[in-house]
Amino acid sequence: MSENPLAPQRLRFPTDASALTARIWPASATRTDDGELAVGGVTASDLVAQFGTPLYVVDERDVQSRAVRVRNAFAEAFERIGTRAHVYYAGKAFLTTQVAAWMAEAGLRVDVCTGGELAVALAGGVDPAMLGFHGNDKSDAEIARAVEVGVGTIVLDSHEEVQRVARAAADAGVVQRVRIRINSGVHASTHEYLATAREDQKFGIPLTEAVAAAEAVRAEPSLAFVGLHSHIGSQIFDESGFREAARRLMDVHATLVAQGPVPELNLGGGWGIDYTESDSAFAPEDVADALATIVAEACAERDIPVPEVAVEPGRYIVGPAGITLYRVGTIKPVTLEVGGDGDGDGDQIATRTYVSVDGGMSDNARPALYGADYTARLARTSDAPAVLSRVVGKHCESGDVVVNDDYLPGDVHRGDLLAVAATGAYCWSMASNYNHVGRPPVVAVADGAARILVRGESIDDLLARDTGVVPAPAAGAAH
Repeated sequence: MSENPLAPQRLRFPTDASALTARIWPASATRTDDGELAVGGVTASDLVAQFGTPLYVVDERDVQSRAVRVRNAFAEAFERIGTRAHVYYAGKAFLTTQVAAWMAEAGLRVDVCTGGELAVALAGGVDPAMLGFHGNDKSDAEIARAVEVGVGTIVLDSHEEVQRVARAAADAGVVQRVRIRINSGVHASTHEYLATAREDQKFGIPLTEAVAAAEAVRAEPSLAFVGLHSHIGSQIFDESGFREAARRLMDVHATLVAQGPVPELNLGGGWGIDYTESDSAFAPEDVADALATIVAEACAERDIPVPEVAVEPGRYIVGPAGITLYRVGTIKPVTLEVGGDGDGDGDQIATRTYVSVDGGMSDNARPALYGADYTARLARTSDAPAVLSRVVGKHCESGDVVVNDDYLPGDVHRGDLLAVAATGAYCWSMASNYNHVGRPPVVAVADGAARILVRGESIDDLLARDTGVVPAPAAGAAH
């Protein structure tokens, strides 16, 4: 069997279409003696029997160990250059009360960007002083709540927020610590919608206005200026963008140090993870060492003190630790002409197998939004020849694709269980009720047991907020 000409260049024909590549799947993912997928010591069939499909599954120990690994990597790298590092978990990747508690237990701070995320973090027991609050359009109510509960740092995303946060802090009789988010102009090598530091987009204050913004903050008695913040994008594999953004920020940082204290520098997050065999993610130790070197060199060149540094990883910590389980439905082999003029005379013929599942863009919007690629495997093993497959959802959209291209065993059939890897980040967070499909439950697995993190939504849940529901007739009522 050879590679399918419809396959993208990155995708190679597999020697084993059931193999689990360690860097893509959760740390505990394995095959049992009879070939079934298991995570956290719990088989896919047992999980589905208890919780149904679709189902988000999170390897609890993997999340916790990744959080500790990042914390240690940055602590050690920045200790070597004579300063401290603070790791904020980017809650937008995946946040529940228990995930927030895991982060606090691992010694991480938590970054939130809405009043809802703030409420979840607080409900999870996170110390408000360990929270950072982002957002490009914070409401007055969100700002007031953040100040009221004692959020450690509010990130100012615009000039007008200087006065709004200052007013809220003055009303509360406190001095609020703030950072200024800077649009560095660095063009990260990622999808356009994931690049957050380009000039023509909504986030941050232009680099040329940073000094003026800091002066405005320092003029407010109810504000304490902590430092600058930068975030250049997400799912980035090229170190050069981080290096250039840090260099640009350090130029402004040095100017501000000459005017007064600037104790911290926040370099954001955004490093990528492996979703497919063709990806090549950074190790956190490599990221930490690179950023520490950049900061140390920049400070030495400018003859300024090395600041404390903060970073905000999210995807790296939870992404690879999660999978989504689906039940396979309709199978449709589609035969296509490849190349030629489309008349069927002498053109190469190839087949792509469409594998429908009982979820889709309502539980994973990233392929539709960003063209994101994922890896799929059947929960069982098979010796059947692999076929190029496209895993699609049940929604009324042609763009409802879960896995655009992967090779699956050719005997895939209705009723099979299918797992998609690396869905721990941004899938549950971006889930919707499109086509009135309930959002799936989230379960954590560890040590051979599973427990609910977030319950799934039922039809009753979907109808509960609809004010026009007509009561069902009583049993035995006349018609």
